[in-house]
Amino acid sequence: MTFSNKILNFNKSLLLNDVQLPEGIGVLNPFRGDNAILIKRLTTAFYTKFYSDNNQRKLILGINPGRLGAGATGIPFTDTKRLSGDCGIEVTDLKTHEPSSVFVHEMITAYGGVEQFYNDYYISSVSPLGFVTMGKNGRPVNYNYYDRKDLEVAVIPFILKTLRQQLDFGIDTKVCYCLGTGKNYKFLEKLNDKYSFFDEIIPLEHPRYIMQYKSKMKQEYIEKYISILSS
Repeated sequence: MTFSNKILNFNKSLLLNDVQLPEGIGVLNPFRGDNAILIKRLTTAFYTKFYSDNNQRKLILGINPGRLGAGATGIPFTDTKRLSGDCGIEVTDLKTHEPSSVFVHEMITAYGGVEQFYNDYYISSVSPLGFVTMGKNGRPVNYNYYDRKDLEVAVIPFILKTLRQQLDFGIDTKVCYCLGTGKNYKFLEKLNDKYSFFDEIIPLEHPRYIMQYKSKMKQEYIEKYISILSS
């Protein structure tokens, strides 16, 4: 079974039905939502194009999918514009723009392009399903697994299970790169101290933080990413 087959089967199996989420928190599961048929087409095209092999790859872990990135396309840090443009996978019936995707794909271009990058790396999230809560305007907004302690505790079994499943794809466990130098890194480091998934975890500033607060230094952060990921 190829790396792509393992990813697609994994995505298809993702559920949080057996987890009691805190009141007011909903699950963001693009593989079971209203656009599930579209997501299946996009993810099948993407992972078949870039992962149809048995190569070993290093793992990059974000926090959890957001509504405009992986929550919309099923592909971490890849909105529809980057999917159509950088990845060459046409998307005509959905349009999303995620600032984090802009940073990640500019970094991927600097790394050597999508084919080279995805040959070396697999991007996922500590929680491969996302979360939402209702905003003041009555619309759902993104929520992180660590934003409430009771949510974090509730999803730990899911995080452990899905991380173990992904390591079986063919992941190089010498090092894991964590997107987020704060709560996400502290959580993952604590988990790794207990279960020894990786020899080392290296934190990198989260793309959302860079784009929101350090956009004038974007090129410096891209160069930092490239230096660390290429070493």
